[in-house]
Amino acid sequence: MSLAAEQRSQDVTDWAARIGWVVGLLLVIALVYWLMREGWKWRGTLQGDLPELPEAPAAPGPARLTLTGRYHGSTTAGQWLDRIVARGLGTRSRVELTLTEEGVSVVRPGAQDFFIPAGSLRGARLDKGIAGKVLAEGGLLIVTWQLGDRQIDSGFRSDRAAEHAAWVEALGATHLDAPDVTDDVKHTEHNQEGAR
Repeated sequence: MSLAAEQRSQDVTDWAARIGWVVGLLLVIALVYWLMREGWKWRGTLQGDLPELPEAPAAPGPARLTLTGRYHGSTTAGQWLDRIVARGLGTRSRVELTLTEEGVSVVRPGAQDFFIPAGSLRGARLDKGIAGKVLAEGGLLIVTWQLGDRQIDSGFRSDRAAEHAAWVEALGATHLDAPDVTDDVKHTEHNQEGAR
């Protein structure tokens, strides 16, 4: 057997096949991204009945509490995976929260600011997750509020997590100061029954 027959040449790289695989992979990634974007737009269309976000009053009064951190999104109250994307509520961003007697001012650089009037606050709690974001237990400040006929949970995380407890306490007190619509309804029904 000759020496030349024993020598084998190295396999030649098939560049056409490699380029084909890379292009195919990029197309799949682009398709997934496009489908996610279309799903986001479709969800926003379904939530088109959501009223416009309230704006902060010209003179909201002195700040009772402030917080800087991140806004992680909003969901339908009690349904932590039902993300709300309409009116810009699905856009994550940095945030500055300010609590006054009038309500909570939500300032978001690069996203739409909004205001939660004191009468619309329904409470606050510490939680570990909201759609698309899961943290350690108690890592998120969840503020529950009313927008039109829908109750919303909005998730915030302070740069200093120790501040969350003060916000839960303060927003709970604000909620108690807000008028209780159910009591008014019961009182009206009672008066109507008495008049019969």
